[in-house]
Amino acid sequence: MTPAPGRAGAAIGTAYPGVVPALRTSRVAALALAADVVAVLVFAAIGRAGHDEAGGIGGVLVTAAPFVIGLGVAWATPWVRARPAGFAAGGTALAGTVVIGLLLRAAFTGRLPLTFALVTLVALAVLLVGWRGVSAVVAEVVDRRASRSARR
Repeated sequence: MTPAPGRAGAAIGTAYPGVVPALRTSRVAALALAADVVAVLVFAAIGRAGHDEAGGIGGVLVTAAPFVIGLGVAWATPWVRARPAGFAAGGTALAGTVVIGLLLRAAFTGRLPLTFALVTLVALAVLLVGWRGVSAVVAEVVDRRASRSARR
C-alpha cells in the first residue's frame, strides 16, 4: 500500500485513508464493535451501581441485554459498517441502541419513566459518540506526527 497524496504514512485502501494509517477495515470494525459493547456494559453497570442493585455480572448483562440487541440492529446497517469509527456510525449506533433498547426494556418491565429515557440518551451519547471523538483526536495527532517525521 502506498501513502495517500499529502498524507505521510496513510494507507490507501484502508477504511480511513489519512486518518487511521495501516489499520485494516476488519480490525477497525472489530475494535469499534468491542468499544460499543463495552460502552453499553459500562452504562448498565453504572446505572445498576447508582441504584444499589445487586446481581453482579449477571445483573449487568440482564440490564444491558435490550441495549445490546439495539446496538446489534444498528450494527446491521450499512451506515455503521461503512465507517464504524466515524461520527455517523456513532449517531446510528446511538439511535438504534437507545430506541430499540428502550422499547425492549419497556416491553420487559411494563414501564418507561421519562427520566430513565433521558438519562439513557445522554449517557449512551457520551459513551458511544465520545469514544469516537477521542479516537478522531488521537488519529489526527498520529497523522500530524507521521507527516512531520516524513518531512525530516
